[in-house]
Amino acid sequence: MHLQTPEDYVPVFMQIVAGLGFGVTTLAASVALGKRGRRTRAKDMPYECGKDPIGPSQSRFSIKFYLVAMLFILFDIEVVFMYPWAVVYRDMLWQKVTNPDHTTSYLLQPGILLDMFGFIGLLFVGFLYALKKKAFDWTHNPGAAAPPVPLLDTAQTPIAARR
Repeated sequence: MHLQTPEDYVPVFMQIVAGLGFGVTTLAASVALGKRGRRTRAKDMPYECGKDPIGPSQSRFSIKFYLVAMLFILFDIEVVFMYPWAVVYRDMLWQKVTNPDHTTSYLLQPGILLDMFGFIGLLFVGFLYALKKKAFDWTHNPGAAAPPVPLLDTAQTPIAARR
């Protein structure tokens, strides 16, 4: 076993020095070579795609965006756990057994398949729970009232449009 010495870390330190040196050099070059102009109030305002920034700068987002992101991460990690299982599936499905007469036979071990069915079943239960709670319904807003439905008369024209 090789003992770690300080000389083993020289490439790591060189990489850190190179990264910091690049950052400092590019910042110093931009300050030295950059144009200096008059600062005005209009130039110091944040740029918002050509529009004047009106309203609060920290607007509130609906929790649905974060909920969908968390659900994506949950089901994405499910696939990450399936890759190692798929790699060892064939080797673990058949167990190699040496018989008393020194012959080799293979014994079917369905446990690995049943474990994956249990894992997928548990995630499916979580998926059904998310469906029940309407986590995937972007139009569902439990705190808001239902939008008004326009009243129709027999001519199928909105009553509000006739006024």
